[in-house]
Amino acid sequence: MADLSIRHIFSTFDSLGVKFENTEQPRGLFAVPTGHRHHHFHSSPDPPFVLLPAASRLNYLPREPDPASPPSLPSSTPLACVRARAPRDLKLDTVEKIVEDFASDMALNPFSSGTRLRDMIRAIRASKTAAEERAVVRRECAAIRTAISERGQEELRHRNMAKLMFIHMLGYPTHFGQMECLKLIAAAGYPEKRIGYLGLMLLLDERQEVLMLVTNSLKQDLNHSNPFIVGLALCALGNICSAEMAQDLAPEVEKLLRSRDVNTKKKAALCSVRIVRKVPDLAENFMGLAASLLKEKHHGVLISAVQLCTELCKASKDALEYLRKNCIEGLVRILRDVSNSSYAPEYDVAGISDPFLHIRVLKLMRMLGQGDADCSEYMNDILAQVATKTESNKNAGNAILYECVETIMGIEATSGLRVLAINILGRFLSNRDNNIRYVALNILMRAITVDTQAVQRHRVTILECVKDADASIRKRALELVFLLVNDTNVKPLTKELVDYLDVADPDFKEDLTAKICSITEKFSQEKLWYLDQMLKVLSLAGNHVKDDVWHALIVVISNASELQGYAVRSLYTALQAYSEQGSLLRVAVWCIGEYGEMLVNNVGMLEAEPPITVTESDAVDAVELGFNRYSADVTTRSMCLVALLKLSSRFPSMSERIKQIVAQNKENMVLELQQRSIEFGSIIQRHQSIRSSLLERMPVLDEAAYLVKRASATQATIPAYKPASGVTPGDLKLPNGVAKPAAAPLVDLLDLSSDDAPVTSTSATTTPNDFLQDLLGIGGTNLSTAGVPSASTDILMDLLSIGSSPSQNGLLDLSSPAQEQKPVSAIPQVVSLVPEPMDLLGSLSSSASSSAGTKSSTVVPQAADLLDGLSASTSVSGLDDACPSITAFQSATLKIVFDLRKQLGKPQETTIHATFTNLTSTTYTDFIFQAAVPKFIQLRLDPASGNVVPASGKGSVTQGFNVTNSQHGQKPLAMRIRMSYKVNGEDRLEQGQVSNFPPGL
Repeated sequence: MADLSIRHIFSTFDSLGVKFENTEQPRGLFAVPTGHRHHHFHSSPDPPFVLLPAASRLNYLPREPDPASPPSLPSSTPLACVRARAPRDLKLDTVEKIVEDFASDMALNPFSSGTRLRDMIRAIRASKTAAEERAVVRRECAAIRTAISERGQEELRHRNMAKLMFIHMLGYPTHFGQMECLKLIAAAGYPEKRIGYLGLMLLLDERQEVLMLVTNSLKQDLNHSNPFIVGLALCALGNICSAEMAQDLAPEVEKLLRSRDVNTKKKAALCSVRIVRKVPDLAENFMGLAASLLKEKHHGVLISAVQLCTELCKASKDALEYLRKNCIEGLVRILRDVSNSSYAPEYDVAGISDPFLHIRVLKLMRMLGQGDADCSEYMNDILAQVATKTESNKNAGNAILYECVETIMGIEATSGLRVLAINILGRFLSNRDNNIRYVALNILMRAITVDTQAVQRHRVTILECVKDADASIRKRALELVFLLVNDTNVKPLTKELVDYLDVADPDFKEDLTAKICSITEKFSQEKLWYLDQMLKVLSLAGNHVKDDVWHALIVVISNASELQGYAVRSLYTALQAYSEQGSLLRVAVWCIGEYGEMLVNNVGMLEAEPPITVTESDAVDAVELGFNRYSADVTTRSMCLVALLKLSSRFPSMSERIKQIVAQNKENMVLELQQRSIEFGSIIQRHQSIRSSLLERMPVLDEAAYLVKRASATQATIPAYKPASGVTPGDLKLPNGVAKPAAAPLVDLLDLSSDDAPVTSTSATTTPNDFLQDLLGIGGTNLSTAGVPSASTDILMDLLSIGSSPSQNGLLDLSSPAQEQKPVSAIPQVVSLVPEPMDLLGSLSSSASSSAGTKSSTVVPQAADLLDGLSASTSVSGLDDACPSITAFQSATLKIVFDLRKQLGKPQETTIHATFTNLTSTTYTDFIFQAAVPKFIQLRLDPASGNVVPASGKGSVTQGFNVTNSQHGQKPLAMRIRMSYKVNGEDRLEQGQVSNFPPGL
């Protein structure tokens, strides 16, 4: 089409009488000279020239002779070398317009299969809108489709594929050109194959079925005599190789690994990496070849061979052992040669010889030396040499040192070598480059578990990183400091962090305060030091402290009777200077309300404590200040109202003023504050006789119970796959000399929420046949209710209704005025309350033996023992191998029959079909059946056939479930069941235990 357009312009000029002739020297212009036989345009003897636009300077394409074209112009003559003689009536403006129109058409409409790639790119870039770009691409794709369907334009096929790849990179569909790739690959010439393989890698991937058609062409090209064509095939195979292609072409790649050409070897090794990744079973075919490539001298081959060895180690344990035996010596030699080599311009990077090979070898050495003492010992000398001789003033050197440190920390290195590695990291921390310091902190966090003392030597430098301007470095350094803290350095490290807290960025204060509070709680041995540090944190960053932190502080103050006066005075003093800190205000208000008389009378003064003068009015002023300042904070204002109420009892002279302050909220829009204001005002005004006893100090809060609850709540928020960091219920580091409670693990049955109640344990002996450990998961200990506030906190009171409010458990929740008990969710439903307290470890007698037809006793609300009947002497008789039906439960109102079936070939699995029959004359509605089993048994309940049990046995409800006894043959089946239903809208609940399962289940 371009050829036709050129012919068209020549025909246009020819029809106008313009004659063309060829010039010997290209002038880059279109000429209309003056002739002696024609009228002159100008009187000048030099012919005037009309300059051609740059866009129209296109070479003449080869073409067949055409009568319409000037015969004097060769097919390769540039348009810029054409002169024209015009008749006298042809105006110059007409010539210019024709030329400009032609140039514009050629520049803005390059939609032909013969358009060059650069012209298409110019047209796409010239598009001002996305719609224009889509139009350009759409027209060009149409031209390419036409060229593909037409025969006879073989010379343009590679150009079309190049344009198609550019269109593909823009995100437009190009699937119609995939077969063109295969045709170009099958061509004989190198240029066509190059474009074909490039298109194959861009337009196709390993999931395309059409890729299988190219396997034969790849095999032929891998065996081609031209090394460049072999290289093209290896590159394509290394990028899009599928598992099937890897199995078919692996022998050819193995042959090329023995080639004499270094470029072919290098590409074959990289292609082998892809093959091993796709088919790990082929790893054994490349082990020997990979080891032999390590003897090469060419660095490109060495890097490829090291990469292949690394992939073999990941793919196969056999390959790992083989390379440990055969490659360690070669790797040490390579590393020594490249470290001691003289200057080589082709490998030099910033004065260091081939850092890329350094790093690849070090990574492979780390994989080979991990967990192998012999290999690690063989590497120690060369690693020490690299660590000491490599310069650290260039980025390439730092990269090698970083990888060397990683290798030393990853293998079984000597202690001296590890100290050397950590010292290198210490130098990294002093580097001005933020990236180098960050990676050093990352490695030190892993190294601290290996050699804590060596990391401790760089404590000062790490502390300086906490004050860095870069936020990521600050955060990582803070995490490292937290890991460095121990009982000996806790005080100086905490002091440094608290001092920095005053000048830290607001965005960083939240993380910093959290770490300081964690350190203080975890390592404090003296309550006074703990109080001082927490007061500093609350004063400097009280708005960034989480609620559980100041809750814990209140609990500690409540338990430290000898420090209560000191605490309230310190808090009052701090409140005068830092009243804008919310958490400080809450703790201070609480303490003033509880210990206001200590503040006024200077009770419990310490030796070094300076006396302060505080009047009753001053104490009330402090609370009123907080009440007015935090008008939008309901929690703070509620605490202030409680504190004012208590001060009315402690300071009778201030009762009238306090009454006026409290009365200000009688019409508050917040219901909580309005109710408190009205009730507190009534107490102050009308109930003066009982006010003193009503407003006594709170009893000492149970510190151990609070910490258990807090740790349980923290652990519950951590995903199951992530280990809890910090305090856990089984490993409590209680501050201030509080003894650790021997807390039992929490119950987990039927996926119910566990009870937060702290359960104390006494010494007990367990036997192998004691199923209490398996059924309740409490470690086989005898549970005692000693120290528990009420019977409702006993986790054994209701096996299937586990969970009680924190107030029932004796735990403190300072963030809300009242606690709400929420029912525990279960499948399909769990009733959260039991009509009468009972001990569900019951209904089996230790001396009773069961038979197939024995009915279980009716459940009564007396204490019994669920597990007495499960002793080793329990006998079950009268059952044959057919596992007949058993009566699992029967009372005066309900009968349950279990139909047992065994799975063939699975003796540990039992399928149970339960039938529920109503023995009364009243229909049961909302019927729900639930079961609990020990931990060694897995239970899966199927949906019930209905939830209405007809009266008088006229119908029944059925439900199936499967049980799997993981200790089949060692422990018998045990099950506790519960049925809930409604009779005339009234809730009923029955419970029992199935004790007559046949043996062998």
